[in-house]
Amino acid sequence: MKLIFKWLLSAASLLFVAYLYSGVEVKNFTSALIAAFVIGLLNTVVRPVLVVLTLPVTLVTLGLFLFVINALMFWAAASVLDGFHVRGFGAALLGSLLYSALSIVIESALEGLFSKK
Repeated sequence: MKLIFKWLLSAASLLFVAYLYSGVEVKNFTSALIAAFVIGLLNTVVRPVLVVLTLPVTLVTLGLFLFVINALMFWAAASVLDGFHVRGFGAALLGSLLYSALSIVIESALEGLFSKK
């Protein structure tokens, strides 16, 4: 149940990012659901491999290169989907920062909602 709520709220936050920032475009809620799923899939499968492969660069930049990896995952999702578009790497960087911030809020809210008491 928590996973479904997180998926729905992530799609809503993707729509909110598109509303706030013109560099990210989402056609409708269905496109946002698919995009949230693809971003989650990329973050689960591809991101850990990239983090390990770029570990020296990440250490030299004191972890700031992780923002680049997040932007690449965001941009990659937009490049394979029709209803989700990002205008360049700068837009992907800013969009992924906004989306990550909203994801942190969602995760903490769901943790409080679904915590065992």
